[in-house]
Amino acid sequence: MIDPVTVEIIRNALTSAAEDMNAMLIRSAYTPVIYECGDCVVALLDDRHRVLGQSAGLPIFLGNLEVCTRFTEERFGRDVWRPGDVWILNDSYLGGTHLNDVTIFGPVFTGERLAGFTATRAHWIDVGSKDPGGSMDSVNIFQEGLRLGPQKLVSGGEPVYGVLDTVRTNVRFPYPTMGDLNAMIATIEIGQRRLTEIVERFGARTLAQATEEIFDQTERMERAVVRGIPDGVYRAEGFLDNDGIDLDTPVPVRLKITVSGEDITFDITESADQTVGPVNCGAAQAVSACRVGYKMLISPEIPGNGGSFRPLTVEVREGSVFGAQAPAACQWYFSHLGLLIDLVAKALAPALPERVAAAGHGDSMIVQCAGTDPRTGRDYVSLEATLGGWGAWAGSDGETALINNVNGSLKDMPIEVFETRFPLRVTEYGIRTDSGGAGRWRGGNGVVREYVALHECSLSLWFERSVTPAWGLFGGSDAAPPEVVVNPGRPDERRLLKCNGLKLFAGDVLRCMTGGGGGYGPATERDVHLVDADLLDGNVSPGHALRAYTGHASPAWPARALPAP
Repeated sequence: MIDPVTVEIIRNALTSAAEDMNAMLIRSAYTPVIYECGDCVVALLDDRHRVLGQSAGLPIFLGNLEVCTRFTEERFGRDVWRPGDVWILNDSYLGGTHLNDVTIFGPVFTGERLAGFTATRAHWIDVGSKDPGGSMDSVNIFQEGLRLGPQKLVSGGEPVYGVLDTVRTNVRFPYPTMGDLNAMIATIEIGQRRLTEIVERFGARTLAQATEEIFDQTERMERAVVRGIPDGVYRAEGFLDNDGIDLDTPVPVRLKITVSGEDITFDITESADQTVGPVNCGAAQAVSACRVGYKMLISPEIPGNGGSFRPLTVEVREGSVFGAQAPAACQWYFSHLGLLIDLVAKALAPALPERVAAAGHGDSMIVQCAGTDPRTGRDYVSLEATLGGWGAWAGSDGETALINNVNGSLKDMPIEVFETRFPLRVTEYGIRTDSGGAGRWRGGNGVVREYVALHECSLSLWFERSVTPAWGLFGGSDAAPPEVVVNPGRPDERRLLKCNGLKLFAGDVLRCMTGGGGGYGPATERDVHLVDADLLDGNVSPGHALRAYTGHASPAWPARALPAP
């Protein structure tokens, strides 16, 4: 037996090491999608590819980095690992995400013993796809850029110049891309140093005992929660608007959850076949999304580790949107994953009413512009995820203006940084009143973000969840869906949610409005003082309050809500 104090010291040392790696990456990166938005994650793994510590970052990568090291070992054998090596991989069918999400990893040796691995994943702004940054209308993986299976970037401490040159010559922005690559390599080296320090401080035997205890504690806690869910089969379904190519056909996502004692199974095999458009993902990423939905309900307060998810089994069908096979396009892989995460709560709502939340706005709502900056003469690509509202839950309104559940701690880009780096101006950024679903607990509101093009550029959009907007639970109302308008109120006004390479000219206006979160409980049960506060804060308009909360008898807020004569 190992004493609990040592276990806790080691637990926090491993988590701190991962956070140190993540800080290193963000400080050293060259592109704002990493150093401002934080589109990255890092992890420490043991020699059996189990998570020792993982930084805050994108939940969609939860327990996913280990897939890369494990696959490399399966392909090349256990003896492939050598001190001083660093590897790269971005294959969508192996790592599960799009090609822009590049994973770099390496072994950690203490003496001649393999002690574990360090890994990091980050979004690269361009990987040579047919359109700068990434295409909204790709129909196969070959249009989406450079695809790399596992191979060495550094061998025995020496750069592998052939691979580095392949990367450099296949991306549109080689200088910042190589800067991000080197920042990721430095992050791996920091992780190797930190894990080595922990092994040397506590000894390999003590570290192994502590990690097994940490894993076992996590498993016991999770099994206790699962055991409290009534046995049975729980179902939920929703629909993506379309696959980006066939704009008239929604894409079904179906989830069946089976609870039996201390074990729980997520079955997504009844979801749509892989599509022509880029809304597919590899099975590894589908498993990761199921883990996010599971963790939000079962063990949200415990950092992920090698003991997490032992009660969980995920069933994925090859050839489906969740088990894509070559040459399926995967560029916008996250839309159906965000929907799947929300469906976990919807399916289990009858069994866990105090733990679940109504659906959130659900998608990254991507705005991407590309062109040549007249101030510098250089080509550029801007990429932003847009915030929205989260669903309400028993005891609280949903949060307003947060990133979606797929992206976790991802941040939106500060306007000052955006306008400095790109020839566009942000003319409005605020809360979208009335976008959250009404309820005893109100859903959070989405946002309004408006841009003006200062120079000719191309616009690409990926906004989702208008067919299945954020739903309410237990009598709560659904939220407003997203809306995007180009040149609102002008003769050339256009309304659209997805586009690829749409030409914008100087003076053109882009107005983006994201959806809110669903409400929880009947709106007629909402405290009148909360409705009054909503009106004063501008979260709801007078007309919306009268329509949604007509069951109130108090004269205080209805009188204030009535339009002026």
